[in-house]
Parts: sequence; structure tokens; C-alpha cells
Amino acid sequence: MKIRTYRPADCVPLMTLFYDTIHTVCTGDYTPAQLDAWAPADRDSAAWDRSLKSRTTLVAEENGQILGFGNIGPDGYLDLLYVHRDWQRRGVAAAICDFLETLYPVDRVTVHASKTARPFFEARGYQVLETRQAERQGQSLTNYLMEKELI
Repeated sequence: MKIRTYRPADCVPLMTLFYDTIHTVCTGDYTPAQLDAWAPADRDSAAWDRSLKSRTTLVAEENGQILGFGNIGPDGYLDLLYVHRDWQRRGVAAAICDFLETLYPVDRVTVHASKTARPFFEARGYQVLETRQAERQGQSLTNYLMEKELI
């Protein structure tokens, strides 16, 4: 597995991975309506590209196949971390996170983790600071503000 920086040509494949992962991996934790609100079928690729460029975005791939991606900003906020549904629990998210957590000289990393992702982050030493309700297209989705001390 190789981890590299985001390229604009990755945008549409990452949008597809995001959609597919949420609509398959997260089905045990959220309703179909919540999944549709979180990851709608039609997305704005230009807005996605701007968002992915606004933070350091890393892409994991093997033999040209994108396995997952994640991003973080200089403030230590880990905004996205998604792994292809066929590559779950194979170390992809951990490898991406290992890189992301060391990119900036910050004391802590924060993330808004889904119900599905919470156990992954807890296993990495993140603590829940707050249970939140994110509103998306009239749907309320539970997530967790989590933090990991790096020092």
C-alpha cells in the first residue's frame, strides 16, 4: 500500500468511495434516510475538490486502486477518513491516520466521528468530549467530538 497526496484527478473516485462506504459500512448505525442526507447521490465535484485541497488530503492506493483517504488541517482537525468497503479492517485507516496525526506540530487532534467510526478512534486513544447531533437535510445524525492528545 502506498500513501500519497491528493490530486484533482482523485476527486470523483473519492466522492464515489465516500458514497459507497457510507451506504454500505454505516447501515447498522444509521437509517437509510440519514445515510442519504449524509452522503447524497448527487454531489458537487468542484466543491469537493476545493474542500479536499483546503486541508492536507492523503490517498491510500495499491496497484492503482484507491483504498481510502483522509485529511487534516494545520489546526489538528481530522475532517475526513474513509476506507473502501472491500478494504475495511485491513489497516488502511490506521496507516492513513498514522501519517495524518504527525503532519502538523499540534498538541492534539480532534475529529467528529460517526457511530461507526467511534470504536476505531477509541482504539487509537481518542476520547469522547461530546455527543453531538449533526443536522443534514432535515435528518439528525449522532456523532462524537473526539480528541487525542499527542504529547
